[in-house]
Amino acid sequence: MLTPAQEALLAVMMIVIMFGMGSSLTFKDFRMAMRHPQAVLIGFASQYLFMPLIAFTLAKVLGLSTVHTVSLVLMGCVPGGTTSNIFAYFSRSLLSLSIMMTVCSTLAAVIMVPVILSLYTGDVDAQFRVPPENVASLLFVLLIPTLIGMWLRKANANAGAVSELVGGILGLLVIIYLLVTWLPGGMPLLRETGWEIYVAVIGLGLCGFFIGYWFARATGLNRVKARTVSLETGIQNGPLAFLIVAITFSGSLQEEMLMIPVLYSVFIVITSSFVTIYYRGRNIRDELLRDQAKVEPA
Repeated sequence: MLTPAQEALLAVMMIVIMFGMGSSLTFKDFRMAMRHPQAVLIGFASQYLFMPLIAFTLAKVLGLSTVHTVSLVLMGCVPGGTTSNIFAYFSRSLLSLSIMMTVCSTLAAVIMVPVILSLYTGDVDAQFRVPPENVASLLFVLLIPTLIGMWLRKANANAGAVSELVGGILGLLVIIYLLVTWLPGGMPLLRETGWEIYVAVIGLGLCGFFIGYWFARATGLNRVKARTVSLETGIQNGPLAFLIVAITFSGSLQEEMLMIPVLYSVFIVITSSFVTIYYRGRNIRDELLRDQAKVEPA
């Protein structure tokens, strides 16, 4: 269970992350995205259509308890985080598309997350339910530093670039923070955790990568864009889910609810690293083939 001081620190770090994400964009980027909306819309559909459905299906197939079902669905509902942008960069995918998808899904989260969460968990007992109005309020508050970051980028490009870098790095540091603060007290609970929980949290990310890629390919995106959509779909905003649980629940219920976001955050870094290495190799190969085609005679 988190102390009030830890919850406050987590909230501050989330504000900095959102500020950094906003600093990565200008209002011009949104106008450019609207000229080529297909990739953004496909990523949006992957994020809010497939991920909650994957989470709910995994919970039912694996027979998870109500607590863990709600927590896993929440994990499937939250938008992508800045961590996906880092992995998109190292995989040599389209970083600009990854950032745009992250921001668009985050802006839409104020409406989409409460609605989808109610759709999948509206019939559970009140003690396990995440109030949609609480989620909407929190996400609305987090939009403010995002918009401030966008204003800073417009006013001072250099300061905005530094904020963008800090926000991306802090996204990974928050995951480390979650582990350091939660794992010592949560180790007894983890030792008692069944294999179903581990399969669920690992499977959520892997299914997101797989379905995100092939849905993008089936709808006409090229391989590089599809790999970007894949990473953005599979990598959810673990710190945001962690914060929602932390401010909504308390005591032993909070500890059980936190298990899913914490384990997801641990394993998504591991699985994303392997997927990123694979995608990087494929992207480099595609780049070499394009370069070779340019110099070879017809």
